Amino acid sequence: MNVESLTPPLIAIIGPTAVGKTELSLQLAERLNGEIISSDSRLFYRGMNIGTAKPSAEELARVPHHLINVADPDEIWSLATFQKAAQKAIAEIRERGKLPFLVGGTGQYLRAVTEGWLPPKVEADERLRAELEKMKESNGPEWLHAKLAILDPQAAAKIDYRNVRRTIRAMEVILTTGKKFSSQRKSGTSPYNLLTIGLKRPRAELYDRVDLRIEAMFAAGLLGEVQGLLDEGYAAELPSMSAISYRECVAILNGEMTQDEAITQIKRITRVFVRRQANWFKEDDASIHWFDAGSAESVIHIEKLIRNWLIKMGFQRIFSCIIDSIK
Repeated sequence: MNVESLTPPLIAIIGPTAVGKTELSLQLAERLNGEIISSDSRLFYRGMNIGTAKPSAEELARVPHHLINVADPDEIWSLATFQKAAQKAIAEIRERGKLPFLVGGTGQYLRAVTEGWLPPKVEADERLRAELEKMKESNGPEWLHAKLAILDPQAAAKIDYRNVRRTIRAMEVILTTGKKFSSQRKSGTSPYNLLTIGLKRPRAELYDRVDLRIEAMFAAGLLGEVQGLLDEGYAAELPSMSAISYRECVAILNGEMTQDEAITQIKRITRVFVRRQANWFKEDDASIHWFDAGSAESVIHIEKLIRNWLIKMGFQRIFSCIIDSIK
């Protein structure tokens, strides 16, 4: 078989916030000669480390990472921009003879790559965007999102109301074309042989881990990180600064809520986010191999699954250094 004709392999590691994707991906990439591409949209931005639970400098040094710290907080990284950058990174990893791991909890970003999404070809209408922005300023993001829900319930269900940029883009496409935004985003042909690993934990255990992570963020200096970003001139109104924990820290710094109130709110919103992530990746999806993240044996089972899958898909020659170690 001509290895050059094989559709390139891609390992996706998915799961909700705080489930343990980072440590698993590091262990697998170390053992399987891999490199990691982040599909978490919060990790794009430089200087936003604590509030995004970005991998530490030590973790980033363990294996090569891609699409982390690639933009300043005032830069916009659209879904299409990410998709192109991820495809480029995967191709370069393959050229180096390494195994690519696409890791993250942002469902639409990951699926844009793995399913070959074709975004609506609608040029930006700055005048319309400005009008929609005015409506948001006058009535609030929830009001604008409610209008989207009337026009396109399916699109609204996939977009958090706090993601104003995405809400406005959906409204722009609908108002420009007269068609639903959800009906115009099409899946192309996936350019990859995909193996998807899903991590799960009992919901109560996951919530406890989320709570501990949030408390640890504040103990690690999250407020100081946000104040530093504001001092550098990054406006609180930027889309990147509307991420969970950052907007609440801005509210603390503005005297609009106490730290205890903010922590309580962040925990509540993050739990909602976890449930939304579960809707992106259903546990009854037969294409996903689910494992218990809390099991010490899971890493061994996942590693064996990947090695055997590489053999089954015909990648013995490309990844002989990985596959030979099975014997």
